[in-house]
Amino acid sequence: MSVTRSELREKVMTILYQIYLYRKNNIAYDIDSVIKENIEIDNEFVKDMVYGVITYTDELDRIANELLNNWTIDRLDAMGAVILRMGIYELKYTETPDLVVINEAIELAKRYSDENVRKMINAVLDKLINQE
Repeated sequence: MSVTRSELREKVMTILYQIYLYRKNNIAYDIDSVIKENIEIDNEFVKDMVYGVITYTDELDRIANELLNNWTIDRLDAMGAVILRMGIYELKYTETPDLVVINEAIELAKRYSDENVRKMINAVLDKLINQE
């Protein structure tokens, strides 16, 4: 059974959200174990995305904060912040086409965040691609 990139992004989002909760509650965790709990197959895309977002969180947050109008990423709901970080990471550090990244982020936000957060994610990612 093959898994689509959309499904893999949803797994990445779930893993990053779970890690966020562990950190917030001072619970020890191992990144590889969290990945294995959430996806049965060994997948490089998932590993690259998870490790990339975690590694570059400070930079991703800085970029988000520069592009959010009178707002900061830490004011978004946790799931919205995860989705935004994933989108920024994928735009900056992968070869995925810009429109695919934005569409995937918006689809995740439609399912897991509210309309205002979805609009902010869309605006930030749009500004980012128009800057580069």
